[in-house]
Amino acid sequence: MEKGALFGKYEVGRLLGCGAFAKVYYGRNIQTGQSVAIKVINKKKVVGTNLMSNIKREITIMARLRHPNIVRLYEVLACKSKIYFVIEFAKGGELFAKVAKGRFSEDLSRKYFQQLISAVGYCHFRGIYHRDLKPENLLVDENGSLKVTDFGLSAVKDQIRPEDGLLHTLCGTPAYVAPEILSKKGYNGATVDVWSCGIILYVLTAGYLPFNDPNLMAMYKKIYKGEFRCPKWMSNDLKRLLGRLLETNPKTRITIDEIIHDPWFKKGGLFKDKGPEFEFQFYHDWLDLSGLFNESYNPFVDGEKFLSDMTVDKIIATIEEAAGELNVKCRRRKDCVVDLEGPKGDFIARVEINQLTEELVVVEVKIKGGESASYNKIWKKKLMPKLSGLIYDPKSQPAEEVDTTNDEVEATPAVVSTDE
Repeated sequence: MEKGALFGKYEVGRLLGCGAFAKVYYGRNIQTGQSVAIKVINKKKVVGTNLMSNIKREITIMARLRHPNIVRLYEVLACKSKIYFVIEFAKGGELFAKVAKGRFSEDLSRKYFQQLISAVGYCHFRGIYHRDLKPENLLVDENGSLKVTDFGLSAVKDQIRPEDGLLHTLCGTPAYVAPEILSKKGYNGATVDVWSCGIILYVLTAGYLPFNDPNLMAMYKKIYKGEFRCPKWMSNDLKRLLGRLLETNPKTRITIDEIIHDPWFKKGGLFKDKGPEFEFQFYHDWLDLSGLFNESYNPFVDGEKFLSDMTVDKIIATIEEAAGELNVKCRRRKDCVVDLEGPKGDFIARVEINQLTEELVVVEVKIKGGESASYNKIWKKKLMPKLSGLIYDPKSQPAEEVDTTNDEVEATPAVVSTDE
């Protein structure tokens, strides 16, 4: 690729890395001076293959993600022969390169693991499963913060088979793959990601893989049986956590919610042991609350969410009452699902309520059909203000339990464009 201005917007510089179907270059936004990474994919090598569907899925997924520990997709550009991903530039490079120089201290490992779990938990909350988590897919920015990247093998809830509620596509990197994937009987996307996080934590603190063998089948047997040992220098709390992360039975493997309450995990750093205050801040970071009252609707953002500490029945009753006042049809489909239809059938939206913690639920609104303009006019400008009393307000909680100094979440809408 020749150096120069890409689409008149980006200066293209040195090659950062390359694979079988893509190359990544350093770039700079000409107008703002911002450093970016530009992933260039050759269309001729992917058209007509499964990789094309992976690329489309990766674009859709990355456009929905906005988290401080996930590489951000700024823009997608295309011409007849190439596709260009303009993404966040992580100056520190791969985490793999750092750990290859020697194992990390438990404190440093904890810092990266906390950031990893924050990002993975955010993805799972949005129904996205990475399925290829490994140090090579974890970058570090100039501030030393971890950034998850490469969502090419990710899965979304739509790919789950309705008959068993599981994923079935075999994917991942051998040393990081979960035992249930090897069984070929289907698997839960969240639990396989947790397993991979456990392998990563082991590698960071030990400096080598827990399951390793020059013979691939021999390594798979070790993984399937869960045969590994923790080095003697690891603390007992860390050994216990690794044992739960690398539990071969996915049904009893530790969950994200259990991880964030683990004693070793909570020591210092990003997640301090602050009870309800900590829980709220963790989940608050997952949600783009600022977009709730945004005047413009971006279909790339998959609906809207807010936290509430009201009961499900109270939330639905309030929605039904407010909808009735605006002549909006309201149909309760399940215990925690309500469909809304505009007065003229000009939009259809679905409200889903899911339990997040014992005290909090997440109310998610998705536009299912019709005109976004009508949805904006009725939902955002008329219906949502009537529901403002449902939104969880940490400032109303006792001062000793909740720290409200970091309540505001900065969020910028994703911009994904295609230029021919």
